[in-house]
Amino acid sequence: MGPHRKEAALHPPLIFLPGAGASPDFWRPLAERLPGDWPRRHLGWPGLGDQPAAADVNSLDDLVRLVEAAMGDGPADLLAQSMGGVVALKVALRNPGKVRRLVLSVTSGGVDAAARAAALHDWRAGYQQNYPNAAAWIREDRTDLTDQIPAIGCPALLLYGDADPIAPPFVGERLAGLLPEARLHIVAGGDHDLVVSRADEVAPLIQAHLA
Repeated sequence: MGPHRKEAALHPPLIFLPGAGASPDFWRPLAERLPGDWPRRHLGWPGLGDQPAAADVNSLDDLVRLVEAAMGDGPADLLAQSMGGVVALKVALRNPGKVRRLVLSVTSGGVDAAARAAALHDWRAGYQQNYPNAAAWIREDRTDLTDQIPAIGCPALLLYGDADPIAPPFVGERLAGLLPEARLHIVAGGDHDLVVSRADEVAPLIQAHLA
């Protein structure tokens, strides 16, 4: 090939954000089903789940800064689970143009769902039992991004399961109605861990969205 051969464009890095369980390994089963030449980075949340604490991580905004550091100059694609979706949306709001695409799985998205709160399973008590050493601030956080979300312009794929008591499909419908460019996919029988338990089903949807 001659000297003027055009180099293939590198895919923007994929940055995987876990939920409150905080493990950087959460997304790996799904990530293994995406093209191997797509750069990727798996983040964990210090002080949450079973992850070691860090003195400078004491709030959701501190997690936002961790993601911003991982993004560098961008652009990047963010793939987020549950609480990680709130972090991802805050990152997108603070960094317009640097988040190319979003994949949000079973997240509240920081959306006010008080009108249907009785239909939501409160995860906090169970979380404290499962992760007794996790920082208390995560159970106290009540971030509400409802009024800000319409300012996010990047395309978003929303994944929800109709068997998920923590983030039922109506939460995804509410979020999809706020995001200017969102596509909602409901996984029949999907629970809160659907990107792991149903990885074979959702990986092609995610790949097509990020291609």
